[in-house]
Amino acid sequence: MEEGSRHGAPTTALATSERWILRNGAGIQIMETLAVGAFLTALAVELGASNVVIGLLAAIPHLAQLGQIPALALVARLRARKRIYLVSGAIARPMLLVIAAAAFVPSPGWALALIACAFAVRYVAGSFIACSWSSWMRDLVPDSEMGRVFGARQKRMVGIAIVVSLAAAAFIDAWKAHVPLPPIAAYAVVYTLAFFGGAYSVWCSRRIVEPEMAPVPAGQSVFGELLVPFRDRNYRRLIAFLASWSFAMNLAAPFFTVHMLKRMELDLLWVIGFGTLSQLAAFLMATRWGAIADRMSNKPVLGVCTPLFVLAVFAWTFTTMPEKHVLTVPLLIAIHIATGFASAGVTLAAGNIGLKLAPRGRATGYLAAIALVNATAGGIAALIGGLSADLFAASKLSLTVHWQGAGGQFDVRALDFSHWDFFFFFAAAFGLFAVHRLSLVRERGEVEEAEVLRELVTSARQGLRGLSTVAGLRAATEFPVAMVLGALRRDRERD
Repeated sequence: MEEGSRHGAPTTALATSERWILRNGAGIQIMETLAVGAFLTALAVELGASNVVIGLLAAIPHLAQLGQIPALALVARLRARKRIYLVSGAIARPMLLVIAAAAFVPSPGWALALIACAFAVRYVAGSFIACSWSSWMRDLVPDSEMGRVFGARQKRMVGIAIVVSLAAAAFIDAWKAHVPLPPIAAYAVVYTLAFFGGAYSVWCSRRIVEPEMAPVPAGQSVFGELLVPFRDRNYRRLIAFLASWSFAMNLAAPFFTVHMLKRMELDLLWVIGFGTLSQLAAFLMATRWGAIADRMSNKPVLGVCTPLFVLAVFAWTFTTMPEKHVLTVPLLIAIHIATGFASAGVTLAAGNIGLKLAPRGRATGYLAAIALVNATAGGIAALIGGLSADLFAASKLSLTVHWQGAGGQFDVRALDFSHWDFFFFFAAAFGLFAVHRLSLVRERGEVEEAEVLRELVTSARQGLRGLSTVAGLRAATEFPVAMVLGALRRDRERD
């Protein structure tokens, strides 16, 4: 990196770096799509992993973020975030090849142990990557450009995830059907490809401009820098929201795939297909959420998306009552669309609000504090889920509504919880608490959630107008939209 670029204006540095930020995200998404989520769970299930092991694998990425404490010290000492990113990436990415090699270990128990160790090394090194990257981007990308830049990055990442996940799932199913080798070997190919995606992301980061770091106050220790965000009342409220949200989501998230693979007995391609539907919904909304966040701030976006996400999590409890039913697949489709719609906004706005509320030039300690608290909450939730999953295996809670009248009587099963349904319910309950914590956070320029809803409804109406060529159809779609807009406007004026 030339010295002139290092000291250039932020807009010039961003213009030089933006395409490499996008390409870095593309490589990361290839790696993450193939290395974690449904593919990791499917690999663990293929090896006969217990619920405890699945919970442990889900907890490792979170607990490994405690490595941000020494990472913060290293960033403050070396003041060379790009160098730390590159070295840490050179350590983290080859661990995916170790996981690929684990597929050929004869003992499933030893294979799972090797995978867990490789994941631990990968994510500890990844905590150094995350710490340096967050501080780096905070100083490089202006507040007014965050939604646009990271919205475009997220949209590209989601689009890549759709293609890669479907291709990988089809490859694994085809391998099982046509290749006379153990199915576990297909995962070795998948994790090798994940390594190349991760290596590409590190290579792209070499071309991103690194601004100068602001000087650290004299006598400020690493722990002192970590404590500074907790003295900021508003930032402390943000940390509390993000921690409670992380706990809620990670209590249930590791078991969505297990629920579909084991209890519903769906093929991996079906599981990945539902995930792809969710990613497609996120893809379509990513830039829209970015534009809304830039214009109306991040908190209202979270205020709309988090309740929708909680509702989608709770809806998992109705996918089996107690087994698959005629509405299972339609309900799974609706859940994944709603999850994708909401997760696009939550991912973007939660990341941006943490960056925006952190003081420019001193973001490292603030963002590391968020990462540490979120990681601890998420890791604890995943471990609790893994350790207690078997306790609920034989538990059941049902509620039946009985109707008796002159014309006869009938029973309707309104509620039927068993096994993982309890985790989905608990996750939704904690999610509602997190939504309450969000209401206490303050952000510059925030508007009411009704404004965000009005923007979304207006966009939908414009889209329907463009698609409709029949006057009667257009009138039918405009009428309820007009009613909604009028109600929102009256509520706004009343407030």
